[in-house]
Amino acid sequence: MEKILAFCGIMCSSCPAYIATQEDDDEKRRKIVDEWNSKEFPLKLEDINCDGCLPFAKKLLPFCNECTVRICALDKGVENCAYCDDYPCQKLEFPWSMAKDAKDRLDDIRKTLGK
Repeated sequence: MEKILAFCGIMCSSCPAYIATQEDDDEKRRKIVDEWNSKEFPLKLEDINCDGCLPFAKKLLPFCNECTVRICALDKGVENCAYCDDYPCQKLEFPWSMAKDAKDRLDDIRKTLGK
């Protein structure tokens, strides 16, 4: 499977929702709903469809459509946040609180850019 990196540094291709979608596996979708469903982010089985956080992705989780990081990165036309002149910014705090390794990935990319 091709590696897909979200704008915030989360590895989409390792995400259970992405994997369940690519494998069209409803049992995996059910497990995700059981684990991720909350008052803040209510989920149903049919919500668990995601092609990764890419500009051309046709299917995204409901909260990904509203993600301020994704919206900002698309507006700025950057490959991911490491390429942004404002990196790091406050918008990244929430996704990084869920995926600690996301920041490390972007920091590593940023180093290769000489910024």
